[in-house]
Amino acid sequence: MSKVLIENTEDQHQAPFLRGILTRSLQKSGLTFDQAHDIANKIRDEIEGKSLVTSNELEQLVIKHLKKAGAEHAVTLYENRSMPYMLQVETDNGQFAAFSPSRYRADLEAIGLTSDEALSIVDEVSAHLLKRNKPDVTGRYIAKITYRLLRKSKDLGSKVAHRWMVWRDFLHSGRPLVFLIGGTAGCGKSTIATNIASRLEIPRMQSTDMLREVMRTMIPADVEPVLHKSSYSAWQALSDDVLDTEDKNSRIYIGYCQQAEIMSDPIKAVINRALHERVSVIVEGVHFHPSIIKSIIEPDDALVVPVMLAVLKRKRLQNRLKGRSTNVPQRRAERYLEHFESIWKLQTYLLSEADQTGVPIISNTDRDDVFREIMLYTIEKLAADFNKSADQVFK
Repeated sequence: MSKVLIENTEDQHQAPFLRGILTRSLQKSGLTFDQAHDIANKIRDEIEGKSLVTSNELEQLVIKHLKKAGAEHAVTLYENRSMPYMLQVETDNGQFAAFSPSRYRADLEAIGLTSDEALSIVDEVSAHLLKRNKPDVTGRYIAKITYRLLRKSKDLGSKVAHRWMVWRDFLHSGRPLVFLIGGTAGCGKSTIATNIASRLEIPRMQSTDMLREVMRTMIPADVEPVLHKSSYSAWQALSDDVLDTEDKNSRIYIGYCQQAEIMSDPIKAVINRALHERVSVIVEGVHFHPSIIKSIIEPDDALVVPVMLAVLKRKRLQNRLKGRSTNVPQRRAERYLEHFESIWKLQTYLLSEADQTGVPIISNTDRDDVFREIMLYTIEKLAADFNKSADQVFK
């Protein structure tokens, strides 16, 4: 299939139509990747067979498809995509960066808004910036306008506006944020951790499985045999006295707890290093026994957020474990399925301990819902000691 040429209406320069370029342009206008990719595909199909399309004709096609898709919020931004001065934002340190609707949408989703709710606010904020027509807008000014729009919203209102104010104040405080994500094998810890890191732009992540591998190189199996087993099979390395006197369930719990106890020091070392350097970090792994989480002292100038992930349906957890052989080839699904009963019993134990110690339990059924629940809990923790006014936050 021959390439369709796009001719610039102003200088008659011709270039081939590239779906990827249009997709990125639509993302910059506030669409998600899937939304932008879908519209770019439809436009490619519509102009297929034509030899030449003018840039004005292409723009009108894009606007037509945006309106048809209900993405009115993106039309104004797309129409003004060649006016960069309207999209320049001055940060707190005096540097300028392009205003990104997609990034700002992610900021709004961080306070618990759905994608559609966030897009609606982005639309209003963008319209306000275009109308203001000034090149020196500050990030705090945009945050303040957002606060006002949230308060005026019939669907969102003052409670959501307050969450926005609390979260923005934390972001400007410079305090590090530490997420501790626990849960048994197959519950989605790594996926959720990666998602949070991407959305909140957290630079550091650490898996307790990787820390365990390091510890294994330092401590031989004849010294700490439980360290050289999986968390759900650590009981197999227990002493004969324990194996002879405890039932199967107790063995699973004792073996796990012994391994988790060994891992507590390196886990705390990672967290303390991040706090010392004042950088945010996400640590995920099965070794977050609730008692270990509670033993981590939260300093006044940081926020530590522990959560316990769970997959509450047996069949669903089995299917997730089966999927590991495809997603991560070196982790054989057969091994997990062979020990499924132990994994399930270990999850039951962890959830019981989390419930008793007040660590929030989050059912992992949908990635976006999990992110929303974690962020709502995070902001709730921040709000407990929050006593500032909007003028103080957005001054």
